[in-house]
Amino acid sequence: MSPVTHGLLSWLLGNAPRDTTRRERVVVTAGGLIPDVDGLGAVPDVLTRALGVDPPTQLFSAWHHELHGLPFALVAAGGLGALVPCGRRARATALVLLAFHLHLLCDLVGARGPDDYAWPLPYLAPLSQAVLLEWSGQWALNAWPNFAITGAALAATVALALRRGRTFVECVSLRADAAVVAALRRRLGRGAPSPAPGAEGSPGPDPTPSPDPTPSEEAAP
Repeated sequence: MSPVTHGLLSWLLGNAPRDTTRRERVVVTAGGLIPDVDGLGAVPDVLTRALGVDPPTQLFSAWHHELHGLPFALVAAGGLGALVPCGRRARATALVLLAFHLHLLCDLVGARGPDDYAWPLPYLAPLSQAVLLEWSGQWALNAWPNFAITGAALAATVALALRRGRTFVECVSLRADAAVVAALRRRLGRGAPSPAPGAEGSPGPDPTPSPDPTPSEEAAP
């Protein structure tokens, strides 16, 4: 599936526990996107072909899906989980691992190429090619189920924007995210978000007590 779909689904997974912080949600989203770093070889492949390099590089063909497996999942979960404070690290690490495997599942069912090649996933790569995950019913990358899944993920994101006052844009910028949420609420006729006191991004209750009124203030009508 496309990185946009992977990102949306992973961000939604990060929102499954209601008390996750922004950092946790960003980390979980990264966990659902990071398997595709093995596809970055497409960039030098295109450049070498455009520049007439002979022979052009074949990094995408050689490496794509080589990091779609358990070894890299464990490395990614450990590294990304370490970015979360200790008291919340175990859950965040587990969610990263789950987001990584959600990415694998999505690719397993919906990543057939334009040449009708169904991508197998070498689950123990790059250490071993002994375990290949594949499904004969894998649909094409541009098939309608992928568009339906992306549409459903966008609908769920809008629902979260209305209920909790945030979208996946928070992964990039809180200010831009607030603007997106405000626009959605205006468009859909909802009021401004009201985060719970003490929630991330909320100032919480004012710890300074109000001064007692002066005698003149008490006597004023």
